[in-house]
Amino acid sequence: MLFSPLALGELELSNRLVMAPLTRLRAGQNGVPGPLIAEHYRQRASLGLIVSEGTYPVPAGQSYPGQPGLVTEEQIAGWKTVTDAVHAEGGRIFAQVMHGGRVSHADITGGHEIVGPSAVAIEGDVRTPNGKQPYPVPRELRTDELPGVIQEIVTASKNAIEAGFDGVELHSANGYLLHEFLAPNSNVRTDSYGGSPENRARFVIETVNAVVEALGANRVGIRISPEHNVQGIAETDAADVRATYEVLVDTIAPLNLAYLSILHHAPKSALVQDLRERFNGTFLVNTGFSEITTRDEAFAIIEDGLADAVVVGRPAIANPDLARRWRESLPLNEPDASTFYADGAEGYTDYPFYAN
Repeated sequence: MLFSPLALGELELSNRLVMAPLTRLRAGQNGVPGPLIAEHYRQRASLGLIVSEGTYPVPAGQSYPGQPGLVTEEQIAGWKTVTDAVHAEGGRIFAQVMHGGRVSHADITGGHEIVGPSAVAIEGDVRTPNGKQPYPVPRELRTDELPGVIQEIVTASKNAIEAGFDGVELHSANGYLLHEFLAPNSNVRTDSYGGSPENRARFVIETVNAVVEALGANRVGIRISPEHNVQGIAETDAADVRATYEVLVDTIAPLNLAYLSILHHAPKSALVQDLRERFNGTFLVNTGFSEITTRDEAFAIIEDGLADAVVVGRPAIANPDLARRWRESLPLNEPDASTFYADGAEGYTDYPFYAN
């Protein structure tokens, strides 16, 4: 069943393997995808769907040096070479639109101030072009600024379609801006966007609605990661987590999005399966983050009816032909973690395809 077709929005995927959005930092100082990035994604076009690495919608939303953007004409043109390469191989690709929020530093954003739902910094250091520095305290976004931030995400989503992407995935996971609004420790606002689960979900809901209005629901997915406590997020109250994500999913479900993608270590858990039932649409599961998703696990997730597709990261990094290798039970290349966030082709486009 892992290799049966899947309807996703108005697309038909050739299989139920989805390449996870993977930060790789190969876009240079100007955030422009070049031929190397196009080749990387082209090689992996046999996966049912590719979700691009997180792309920033405005300079203030950039989280990492070398991260690509969806802002300038040059960036849009660069992404067009990527999507053309994937489509030429028969693949499908969504752009992940990611505002980094407080996960950044002014040395990364070119001097643009770091913003978030509240003036609460992440503990620890961030890697900048000038070395490691403490995460800054973000400036709390004013209530009257929020519609403008949503519009920036809408504009980037439109730019993605102009660049030839089949759709966009809104990144509401892993501690970035949308997730920061959901989590009670990073959102301590006292206006209508903070406090209760309903209020903390409001900004994400409004963002989803705005992007759907601009692109159509069939071109919009969303990624969430409840209880995934990384980059300063602390979703540790099970009742609050359930209440927050239930109101989010209940409110966006009637939109009939292309998919809901959830990163969670326990796909069989009551929380995950409850959210799936509430969404009542195409449901993607990613179990790996600190652990690698295995072939057996991927097969079991589909065969046990826990999700409609499986999102995989590191196996897709090291095996451009992962779909074939898993379908035919072929041995795998091992990923080289030392090249994940490096420059150049090594560990990026030089992993071999299986030799016939």
